[in-house]
This record gives sequence, C-alpha cells and structure tokens, in this order.
Amino acid sequence: MREIVIDTETTGLDSANDRIVEVGCVELYNHIATGRRLQLYINPGRRMSAEAAAVHGLTDEFLADKPLFAAVADELTAFIGDSPLIAHNAEFDFAFLNAEFARLGVGALPSHRMVDTLMLARRKHPAGPNSLDALCNRYSIDSSRRTLHGALLDAELLAEVYIELIGGRQTSLLLVEEGETASVGLAGGAQIRVGERPEPRVFRVTDAEVAAHRERLSILGEAAIWLEYLPATTSSAAPH
Repeated sequence: MREIVIDTETTGLDSANDRIVEVGCVELYNHIATGRRLQLYINPGRRMSAEAAAVHGLTDEFLADKPLFAAVADELTAFIGDSPLIAHNAEFDFAFLNAEFARLGVGALPSHRMVDTLMLARRKHPAGPNSLDALCNRYSIDSSRRTLHGALLDAELLAEVYIELIGGRQTSLLLVEEGETASVGLAGGAQIRVGERPEPRVFRVTDAEVAAHRERLSILGEAAIWLEYLPATTSSAAPH
C-alpha cells in the first residue's frame, strides 16, 4: 500500500487568509520509505508574519523568486496521487491545502484520505506529550537537525514516528503457492522478492551424537517415527 507523509509551512495560522510557503512529502510503500520525496517552496503572494518566520525561518526575500501555488499544484497532485495522506495535526494541513486548491477551482482533498498522527499518538499515549519533538524523543528518533520547522524535514521525521505509532518496523508477509515467487516493486526501481526458499541447512552429525540419539529413542520402541530420520550410516553428513 502506498502512503504519503505530508507537511506544510505557512505564513500564519488562518487558512482563509494565510498561504502555504512550503510543502514536503515522503513516499511510503508498505510502511517502508522508498526514497521518493517532494519539496516545494512557494511564493505566498503576501507578507510573512513575524511569528511564522520565527518558526520556520522562511523570509519574504527567500520566497520572492519562488513559484506561486498555481504553478506547482499539478506537480503536487501528481505526486500524492490518490494515496492516504499522513500528517501531524492533519486538519491544519488539509485546511491550508484545500484553501489553496479552492482558489484554483480544484476539488478538496476528501477527509477519508486523512491519517492524523496526532490522533494516533493521543490514543496510544494519552498522557502525552505528543508534539513531533516529544514523539521523536519517545521513540529515540534523531531530530537534532530540527532547529527550525521545515516541511520536508518534518515529513521525514514524521514518517519514522508514524511507523512506531502503528507498531514498529514490521514488513508485511505475502503468501504465494509453494514453488512460486513474487516480486514487489518499489518506486525508484527497488525490488522485494518473496516466496524464494534457500537450500535447507545441512547439520553435520557425529557418530557419537547418532548413537546417543538412538539410545534416547529406544525408550519409545522400534515403532518410533523419529527413527526414520536417523541416517542409514553413521558417518555421512545428514540433515537433522
């Protein structure tokens, strides 16, 4: 299953009037980061609030030559596709993204695509705290680079937190018929192969070990099925 971890930085807290200035996305496939990422800096067409600049460090001067949201909307929608969108306090990010899409006459992202890691964290750790920094500390995820908020960096950290919130790093099992193989393709060309069985391991059994084994089985009688697994001769390398 493909999922996108997403984060936004904005000029303020009011989605009706403030604008997005950065979007960061990280692709997961079966809860594994594929290496595909998207980072977009956006000219908001308005002044940055001092409070927001103090959080993410993006200035009017830095954003002046960046494209407007309308110019990157197609790139963003192509990257996220129809995958579930994972965000921390997701209602905030969805409100800003949908406000930007509404200005372009584009339909809103439906709420059923929203996976809110803040809600997941509150259910799993009701005593909190459940900020991104606090969750990184809880799960020993290195967030030392996070001196300021940044959409891509926060999405990368959140991807690791999300995996911990849903049960840790555990890959899914794909079952195939005996003798068959299956291949799971990841974006970027990586492949995970399943269904391939290695050669059985051969254990070297000494004569003394075989004799001890026969003696142990003698209490079960000559009908003991385990006798069938003893080697015909005692000097060969036998599977055991």
